[in-house]
Amino acid sequence: MHKLSLGKTGMKVSALGLGCLNFGSRADKASSYRLLDQYRDAGGDFLDTSNNYAFWNEGCVGGESELLLGQWLKDRGNRNSIFLATKVGANPMFPGGGFENKEGLSRKAVEKAIDASLMRLKTDYVDLYYAHIDDENTPLEETMEAMDGLIKAGKVRALGCSNHRAWRIEKSRGISLANHWTPYCCVQQRYTYLRPKPGADFGVQLSVTDELLNYCKTHDDFSLLAYSPLLNGAYTRQDVSIPEQYEGPDTQARIRVLTEVANETGGTLNQVVLAWLLQNTPRTIPIIAASKPEQLQENLDALNIQLSQEQLHRLNTA
Repeated sequence: MHKLSLGKTGMKVSALGLGCLNFGSRADKASSYRLLDQYRDAGGDFLDTSNNYAFWNEGCVGGESELLLGQWLKDRGNRNSIFLATKVGANPMFPGGGFENKEGLSRKAVEKAIDASLMRLKTDYVDLYYAHIDDENTPLEETMEAMDGLIKAGKVRALGCSNHRAWRIEKSRGISLANHWTPYCCVQQRYTYLRPKPGADFGVQLSVTDELLNYCKTHDDFSLLAYSPLLNGAYTRQDVSIPEQYEGPDTQARIRVLTEVANETGGTLNQVVLAWLLQNTPRTIPIIAASKPEQLQENLDALNIQLSQEQLHRLNTA
C-alpha cells in the first residue's frame, strides 16, 4: 500500500487508515485480530482509535479498542512498524456518562488521558494524538500548551484535531506557531462523496465544509482525513439507508453519476467513493472500517481504481 505525507511532519501514513472503533467490543478478539492481520498483510500500517471507543456499545465504558490494539501489538511484536493514532477529549468522565459528560481538553484531562491510553496500548508513545471534539470551555492556549508538552515529553510524535470548525483550527494553529509549540498537522472530519443538506445536524460530529476544504487546499502543511466515508455501508447495502441528513435531489444526482463512474471503472460504489477522496483536491486520507474480511478487501481494492480527470470533473459537478 502506498503512503501519503502527513502535513509537513516528515511522516507518512498508509493511503487508507484502518478505523478500529468496534474492535474489542462489537468485534470480538478473534474477528478484530483477523481484520488487523489482513490490513497489515496488505501493507497497511495506519491504525486509528480513541480513548472513548466504544463506550456507547453494550457493556462498554471506553478504552476497549485501545486495550485490544495494545494486546495485538504485543502479540504480533510489531509496534515499531505501526503508525498508531488515538484521541482525547470525548471520553465520559464516569461510567454511564455520555458526550455531555466528556473529559474535555484541559491540561489535566489531556495529561491524564495520554497516560491511560499509553497503558492500554502497551506502548510509551503514540504517533498521532487528536483533540477529538472541540472544547470551547477550555482556553485554546491551555490545550495547545498541554498538547505540546506531550510532544516534548516524547509521548506523542504529531498532533491532530477532529470535529473542529475551520476558524478554530486556524486559531489553534496560530497560537501554537506564535508560541513555538507544535501545531495541529491534520484534521479528521466526517466526509464522504454525498453532501449534507444545509443545516444538517450530526450531533457531536462535524462534517467537512467548503470553508475547511478551501483551508486544506491552501495550507500544504495540513492534511485532511475522512471518517465515515462509506456511511456505514449505505452506498451498497440494501439494509442500510442513506442517512436523512443527506436525503434530497442533490444526493440523487450524485448517486447517479457515482453509479455511472462505477460501471465505467468496474469498481463498486464504495471503491469509487474512496478513490474520489484519494484523487480529488484536496487529497483526503480515508479512515476505512469493516466487520468482515470481504468488506475490508473491497475497501483495500479501491486503491486499484484510477479515475480520469473527466470522471473526477463529472463527480465534482454532479
